[in-house]
Amino acid sequence: MTSRDSSANTPRKELGAFLRSRRERLAPGRLGLPESPRRRTPGLRRAEVAELAGISASWYAWLEQGRVRTSEQVLRAVARALRLDAVETAHVLSFMEDATAAEEPSPGWVSRNLLSLVEALSPNPAAVLDPHWDLLAWNAGYAALLTDPARLPPKRRNLLWLVFRWPPSRTLLAEWEPDARALLGQFRATAAHHPDDPRYAEIIREIMDDPDAARWYDRRETAAFRPSVRRFRHPAAGELRLRYVKLAAVDQPGHHLLAYVPDDRAAEAAVRKLTEAA
Repeated sequence: MTSRDSSANTPRKELGAFLRSRRERLAPGRLGLPESPRRRTPGLRRAEVAELAGISASWYAWLEQGRVRTSEQVLRAVARALRLDAVETAHVLSFMEDATAAEEPSPGWVSRNLLSLVEALSPNPAAVLDPHWDLLAWNAGYAALLTDPARLPPKRRNLLWLVFRWPPSRTLLAEWEPDARALLGQFRATAAHHPDDPRYAEIIREIMDDPDAARWYDRRETAAFRPSVRRFRHPAAGELRLRYVKLAAVDQPGHHLLAYVPDDRAAEAAVRKLTEAA
């Protein structure tokens, strides 16, 4: 839910490994928690640390996995929850990234507010897109409806790539052609303002391998986003009518929240069932 290359050895992953080591060494009894024999691993559970720190369990899990950028306030709260001493706390805070970098829209990280909102929308499918439409964060509902982007190479975790280059999309989207054509037009309208951006150019090259995309793109078709109801033919859930919602993030320019909200009770039940089965 940032650039999600699990093999990369990054400072965020080093921070996550450090926090995990301190969580696993902290005895539950020290905090007045029961020493249950059901515990599979030593120390505290992630959810327990999250509760003590006053953050969501999902957010803390992402922090340990090196998938998020966070604030000094959150890091201090986690340090207190883990009972870190002054030296350990200073070590955790040393992973704070340059504050000036946060002033520019970054395609590689997602704000805590957006991540929390994606999780809160469960079981309804939701994801966060960066300015290039790369998928930075998603919930279980999104993975169950479409595919889990974590299973794809990082460069292919992109909404446009999924629509044009991921073969199941043509049967999953009941009205693939108009939906795909509209998405491509929206993307072109955005990319046109960034002719020197290498990521836009990279995505376009990938998409041009699809004959339909190449034909529509050569026509220089553009489109504006409009809320709509999209029909899905899911192999497990059958037909679903989902309202397609896209919201701009004021606190993170260029990033958008994408959500699929059930349009009727049948779709609502199907989405819940899909997520439970995932």
